[in-house]
Amino acid sequence: MNIVILGSGNVATHLGRAFKMAGQSIVQVWSRNIDHAKELADTIGSEAVSDIDDLYTSADLYIIAVSDDAIRSVARQLKVGDKLIVHTSGSTPLEALDGVSEHTGVFYPLQTFSSNKAVDFRQIPIAIEANTPEDLAVIRSIADRLSERVKELNSSQRKALHVAAVLACNFTNHLYALSQELLEANNLDFDLIRPLIAETAGKINLNEPKAVQTGPAIRNDRGIIKSHLEMLKDQPDVYEIYEKLSQSIVNLHKRSQG
Repeated sequence: MNIVILGSGNVATHLGRAFKMAGQSIVQVWSRNIDHAKELADTIGSEAVSDIDDLYTSADLYIIAVSDDAIRSVARQLKVGDKLIVHTSGSTPLEALDGVSEHTGVFYPLQTFSSNKAVDFRQIPIAIEANTPEDLAVIRSIADRLSERVKELNSSQRKALHVAAVLACNFTNHLYALSQELLEANNLDFDLIRPLIAETAGKINLNEPKAVQTGPAIRNDRGIIKSHLEMLKDQPDVYEIYEKLSQSIVNLHKRSQG
């Protein structure tokens, strides 16, 4: 299968590498920045272009792997007829590609990607969607070559998955960053809590998160919570996060108890 990738960021890079390893041909990489396009194209044996009018019109699949805000704009510049066109966004609906082609879909790999860290694509869930059953079958056959965890989701389900991912991944990482700042402000090393983070993350491989919640909020230990908030009084943003998350833990525990 001949594939064109539009984009050169982390998602485009990892997809390009995964497709190459799966024996697929990436015939072109497009980016507004030709240097970025070349950087990716050189690693996967492809051609780099920066003018969207220079794209091949005979590829089998066009993957739009750009920022969410740019998907509609990039899609509407494509002049490839009714070829199969997909985007890779978690929260952008399939309808964003309406009018671009008769054959459209979504190919959303659920993972946090960094340019310098390899990932095992076989274990990455890929959410797929298409405007026709025939196109869905094609997209599934492509996804199956990369991952063992391909799931058909509609746009609403995929958006819920994306929101859940933001809560579980992006927000959690931000809390790590806040924790690091607090530790460093008190002459402590972030390495002190790395084992705690690893143990907490490891528990959910075998348990539901609610079942392994620990800490002062789950015990409703108001004295400890109050003393922690007192320590954070000069950091209003962190104070508010701590207070709201503590109350959210209390509320969820009450709901769980019926």
